[in-house]
Amino acid sequence: MDRRTLIAGAAMASVWAAVARAQSADGEVQSSTLPPAGSGPPPGSAPRPDYDAPPRGPAAPEAPPAPEVRPSYPANTPAQAYERSEIVNSASDFLGVSAESAAAAVERIFKDNGRPTAYIAGEEGSAAFFGGVRYGRGLLYMKGRDPLQVYWQGPTVGFDWGGNASRSFTLCYDLQYPDMIFRRFPGVEGSAYLIAGLGVNYQRADGITLAPIRTGLGLRLGANIGYLAYSRKRHLIPL
Repeated sequence: MDRRTLIAGAAMASVWAAVARAQSADGEVQSSTLPPAGSGPPPGSAPRPDYDAPPRGPAAPEAPPAPEVRPSYPANTPAQAYERSEIVNSASDFLGVSAESAAAAVERIFKDNGRPTAYIAGEEGSAAFFGGVRYGRGLLYMKGRDPLQVYWQGPTVGFDWGGNASRSFTLCYDLQYPDMIFRRFPGVEGSAYLIAGLGVNYQRADGITLAPIRTGLGLRLGANIGYLAYSRKRHLIPL
């Protein structure tokens, strides 16, 4: 073998040795930079998106807050009026009097005011000697509406003596909505207006007329002047 062949062989061996060293070093670098199989992403790196997951739909809208519930009354709708027979039967049953006595009082009130749009059935107590107080409570009835608890109180001033504890059946005229009852109603009351043993008087305010029919124990004489204030709650001071 000549000298040139030996030199070429030695050069080829050196080249192959260098290639082998380079491949070995590249394998070490790759093995040191790649994470082991099954391990998660390195700390601080962004999560890898899951392309196999089904697409998410739009988020469900939040439900609006529940509206505040308040009484709602139809606009420009007049309240339904009661017939005479309905009032006579209700007054007779509640006051504990005969239908004839109730009919006599109701007939006079209907003649003066017509058909009522509401009535209040309740109890009250009062006492006076040249001045006194009256307290009561009852339920306000209107057609097509739930009964409403009502309280009333007021002073009475005048030449009046005695006391009573009675039931009261009040006819209400031009009362279109239940809340319209909550106000002060002045009036003149006494025993001068007696029909079949029942006391009747009128109270008026802001175009609304109330006609209480009373019966009970005690004696009220004279013509006392005062008012009744109707409210949602009981008040101890009748002002």
